[in-house]
Amino acid sequence: MALSGKLTKKLVENLGAGRHGDGNGLYLVVDPTGARRWIVRVVVKGQKNRNGGPLRTDFGLGSAELVSLPQARERALEYRRMAKQGLNPRFNAQQEVPSFEQVSQQVHIDRMPTWKNVKHGQQWINTLRDYAFPKIGRIPVDSIGQPEVMMCLAPIWTEKHETARRLAQRIKVVLDVARSKGFRTGENPVTAIKEAYVLPKVKARPKHHKAMRWQDVPAFYAGLRARRAMAAKALMFTCLSGSRTGEVLGMRWEEIDFDNRLWVCPAERMKTGGEHRVPLTEEMLSIIAPLEAMRSDYVFEGQKRHRPLSNMSMLMLMRRMNAEGLTVHGFRSTFRDWAAEVANVPREVAEKSLAHAVGNDVERAYARSDLLEKRRALMRDWSQYVASGTIAESE
Repeated sequence: MALSGKLTKKLVENLGAGRHGDGNGLYLVVDPTGARRWIVRVVVKGQKNRNGGPLRTDFGLGSAELVSLPQARERALEYRRMAKQGLNPRFNAQQEVPSFEQVSQQVHIDRMPTWKNVKHGQQWINTLRDYAFPKIGRIPVDSIGQPEVMMCLAPIWTEKHETARRLAQRIKVVLDVARSKGFRTGENPVTAIKEAYVLPKVKARPKHHKAMRWQDVPAFYAGLRARRAMAAKALMFTCLSGSRTGEVLGMRWEEIDFDNRLWVCPAERMKTGGEHRVPLTEEMLSIIAPLEAMRSDYVFEGQKRHRPLSNMSMLMLMRRMNAEGLTVHGFRSTFRDWAAEVANVPREVAEKSLAHAVGNDVERAYARSDLLEKRRALMRDWSQYVASGTIAESE
């Protein structure tokens, strides 16, 4: 026969902050942050508190996100039975501990609103799915120590060091959350492994996006201009603006100010997390202005109506044009090399054009200008140089 009480599943999910009784000493505690956990209050028979009164104690039964209402009632009943027999549940209860995978999945759900985008959130759980769950996913979270963590990290520590480093961070977060919910005690094994230098030191080798030489850009751009595909137009604009792929493909018409010749990319799409203004040149406007007639939500519309172009479309186009091994992102490096070697502009102007943070925190606090007019002149010169191959061919 199922146990019953005042609370329901819907109430558990929706009640506001406070302590809500189910009956028989079981309470749902909702924190101001929205976190929900179970506690049970029992009086241990025959035992006294410091003042000589009955020993009345609250015990945590776990997060309401991991422990269902029926489970909480069963555990509360177990605690009351022990208390009536004079047994202190703190030392006698057999707590049901969730597995590492169960806690990981819950952490992923809890943190969904904080991810920069869906892709980052999916990468977080995918790393654990691929390298941790097959080895420790089913192990109770309180049984995971250094040997179990090493099972996950050691095989990929040198060959896939960056992945292993991120995996370690994510395992640590899961175990820290488990400890905060009362499922673990003691030091986090990831921290212990790091401090003991158990794993070998790996010198990280930065991977650079292979870029086209700036001397080759005009001829390549001329080839792009001869194509009518949307991917070619997007790649032309990306090359001219020095922007990242996601920034360009996500561009909407409301971000463009034709009167002031500006594209304002919102903070949520910028890697730096801040709004970025891009001056639009005549060449850039000649690419995007005709597309407005399509009346799409996105400037560079893909195969589906009101959906952006695929983020692989420009790279595949480059491969079809025999630019094998080069990357779309590499045009940012190409622009930076040209700005230094040909335009000879101050470093901060070139870096601001790429939406890079310049200087330390103190310097940035005082240098609040985005140098728009200086960047406008630089982007005009870059556009004229890039399009020079097209002009030469038409003469």
